[in-house]
Amino acid sequence: MNEAALRSLRIQLAGHRQQALERSRQRLVIGALVFAAATVVIGLRLMDLAVLKAIDRSAGRADIFATLRPPRADIIDRNGEVLATTLKVQALAVRPHRVIGDKEALARKIVEVLPHLDLDFVRRQLNSSAKFRYISRRLTPEQVSRINAIGEPGLEFQDEAERVYPNGVLASHVLGYTNIDGKGMAGIERSFDTRLTEESQLNKPLQLSIDVRVQHALEYELNAAMEKFSAIGAAGIILDVHTGELLAMASLPAFDPNAVSRTPSETWFNRATQGIYELGSTFKAFTTAMALEEGIVTLGKKYDVSAPLAIGRFRIRDTHPENRSMTVPEIFMHSSNIGTAQIALDVGPETQQAYMRRLGFLEPVHIELKESAQPMYPNPWGKASTMTISYGHGIAVTSLHLATGYATLVNGGVWRPATLMKIAPGTERSTGERIFSEETSKIMRQLMRLVVVQGTGKQANAPGYRIGGKTGTAEKPGVGGYQRKALITTFAGAFPMDDPRYVVIATLDEPKGIKETYGFATAGWNAAPAMKAIVQRVGPILGVEPNVNKDVDLSPLQRYIAG
Repeated sequence: MNEAALRSLRIQLAGHRQQALERSRQRLVIGALVFAAATVVIGLRLMDLAVLKAIDRSAGRADIFATLRPPRADIIDRNGEVLATTLKVQALAVRPHRVIGDKEALARKIVEVLPHLDLDFVRRQLNSSAKFRYISRRLTPEQVSRINAIGEPGLEFQDEAERVYPNGVLASHVLGYTNIDGKGMAGIERSFDTRLTEESQLNKPLQLSIDVRVQHALEYELNAAMEKFSAIGAAGIILDVHTGELLAMASLPAFDPNAVSRTPSETWFNRATQGIYELGSTFKAFTTAMALEEGIVTLGKKYDVSAPLAIGRFRIRDTHPENRSMTVPEIFMHSSNIGTAQIALDVGPETQQAYMRRLGFLEPVHIELKESAQPMYPNPWGKASTMTISYGHGIAVTSLHLATGYATLVNGGVWRPATLMKIAPGTERSTGERIFSEETSKIMRQLMRLVVVQGTGKQANAPGYRIGGKTGTAEKPGVGGYQRKALITTFAGAFPMDDPRYVVIATLDEPKGIKETYGFATAGWNAAPAMKAIVQRVGPILGVEPNVNKDVDLSPLQRYIAG
């Protein structure tokens, strides 16, 4: 081979080597690009699983973040009975792009298992452009099993934390409820939302003062009274007079915190702490107590109640006029508006208002609930208001205000706020504020027992339980004035009155007269017998056994009572 041919061959080989190198570089570049693309795809997929999954689920509405619900501590009663707890449940969801079957047929199968769902809603979820949609929450194990049996890979289940109230409607206004995101919306659930979700407190149940047995008895008897007298509502309270602990607090009709959305919204209203009412003659106890405390009256002082008392263009009258002069015990026993108004005039507006303020009647009631209403009272507080307030008209407060006030009257004269928290045995109780002297409190216990033995509250007398208290009937205000046939009736009292332990309030909203009551619908005919029934049910539970050989000594009062 000559030199020219050899040179030509070398040039060709060099060209082949250059082409081979170029091809190798191209393959490397392509390989690198493929690898990079694969890395990006894998990264995006991981991101989809780890981050975008939550975002996808947020499409449509915020409440789908169920898996992010915070854990929540239990709520228990004073004896350790569970009132609210959290259970693990499952929700049904769909990833529409993964559904392989016929979506119309699938929608019908789902509704067959979950008949509470709207078929059009299910169709929209299955055909959504979103990657993830919820279909139904809070499935039962049976429903989960039946959905699983459909065999559709596009359907999946999500774990949820479900707040459960084992006793249903019992104490519903005390407990409140949580929303679908696990946030407390009312009652204790709302007031203690932070405490119940705090990580360090999750294993520590929140213990209430409520006794589930007492609560059940109270609600049962109030429901019975509502039904018997065709009332539209009721409220009841049982309170420890020395500690302020609420053993029971009821508002009826109640709602089921397990299914709030399926309960009429009007049942969410807490009549015991939000319902402000003129509570009628129950206020005569406070008028009498402040007059005794100030030394303005003695038991033997008499007032002329033989004629109506003028108040502007109105007249104050008695329901059952005695048409004579009466002593203080007689005025209280017979529930004389005329006599009580005259006592209040002697007390005076400033002193009366000062006592109302010290008793907490001019501000929302002290309690661990957000659902607490502002009382209504006159401004200015003049002579006319002083007279009507003396017998519970012209001032509107809650049943819980009344309960703490009556506890003050009978416990030796010390006001303490009510509480829904259990006070551990041996714990030093609140010193409270002294409103009345021991002597005034003693006289008030005698007077309240007198009302039940000889006065307007006879139907509250449960043998052996030594109940004392006061009836109260008030007309509800309406368009154009007060409604004569729309009444709020109340019995406020305590037992056993020789050594009071518990205050009981029983209030009925618009009770009707029946044949048994001769058509009357006042408190002595309905709230008083409800009080009797309640005490007879809860007395043994609370360790108060009937004793017919014990009673309040009423002899100091008898000499002031006419034949």
